[in-house]
Amino acid sequence: MRFETKAIHVGEEPDHREGANGDVVLPIHLSSTFAWKGINEKTNGNMYSRLSNPTRDALEKKLAALENAKYGMAFSSGMSAITTILLSILKSGDHVVAFDDLYGGTKGLFDQIISDGLNIEFTYVDATNPKNIEKAIKKNTKLLWLETPTNPLMKICDISGAAEIAHKHKMLVVVDNTFASPYLQQPLSLGSDIVLHSTTKYINGHSDSIGGAIMLSDDKIYERIRFVQGEAGTMLSPFDCFLVMRGIKTLAIRMREHEKNAARIVSYLEKNPRIKTIFYPGLKSHPQHELAKKQMAGFGGMLSFELNGDIDDVNRFLRTLKLFSFAVSLGGVESLIEHPASMTHGQVLKEDREKLGISDTLIRMSVGIENVEDLISDLDRALSGI
Repeated sequence: MRFETKAIHVGEEPDHREGANGDVVLPIHLSSTFAWKGINEKTNGNMYSRLSNPTRDALEKKLAALENAKYGMAFSSGMSAITTILLSILKSGDHVVAFDDLYGGTKGLFDQIISDGLNIEFTYVDATNPKNIEKAIKKNTKLLWLETPTNPLMKICDISGAAEIAHKHKMLVVVDNTFASPYLQQPLSLGSDIVLHSTTKYINGHSDSIGGAIMLSDDKIYERIRFVQGEAGTMLSPFDCFLVMRGIKTLAIRMREHEKNAARIVSYLEKNPRIKTIFYPGLKSHPQHELAKKQMAGFGGMLSFELNGDIDDVNRFLRTLKLFSFAVSLGGVESLIEHPASMTHGQVLKEDREKLGISDTLIRMSVGIENVEDLISDLDRALSGI
């Protein structure tokens, strides 16, 4: 089956067995516990919804299909998925090499909780150059953590090249694929061991569910992560599983519209003198444009840009917008815009932000699927006012 067909049908095949209802849309199984037939005789393999649930099972089957993985796992948030990976794979004294341009929440978890609490060291490198990854590897390095495209500067790293280096040193590779979605990029096929998503974003796509996902194919790693998930209770609720399954069905057509609208908006911003710099992989001027063309099926709906002006101009611009909601998160059908320095990366030290290129005039945009002419008019009115 091709992507669009899998997104609709996998995990929700109608059950025509005697006594079943033939549901086209899988029902929400809210039961917290399941009655056994007798000792060691579970009913359809279920015992307690922290460990397994029919609705979550269906979603996880669908998630695996999206990334062509053997296993999919659904979590209560993207951050809980990240935490579960770290607790499953690492131990005190281990070392991790990570992309320097990561989501601020990920960095906060690494530096303020995992590093201090579990005695795990993190080294951040510009992973757009594979040589930087190799230089940072130590004898105790166990994991390479990548985001591509990155949040918020839209950097792209060579997943295949990075995975080759990591595997040579017997490291595992995790790729946060949230910005691209499984429709535009599939890191497992490029050598990654684990793929991570915040399902809150494109996979759900409607800004009404918080969730996370892991897709992988290694039996041993899966069993370990599944055990930690069950013991720590980081699973996604049945109702949220239902919402995510509903959202996935339109993922392909949404991603096409997101990208089409983003390309039009980038073209408009390029011509506007109030814009200083644009960060978007679809631009030929993007440093990794050719790499993005090679490892992605499209350039997506995320972009960032810097205003010509100061923080007051940024605030005036953001307050004037009507269709773009000034809010964190991304990947919903509605357009969102945010200020990384004060929002998603607000906990990152100013000097560290500036080293990365996250200036006070940088703005990140998640382009929705509204009529693009209305979006451009909204931007034009707000930019004209600064």
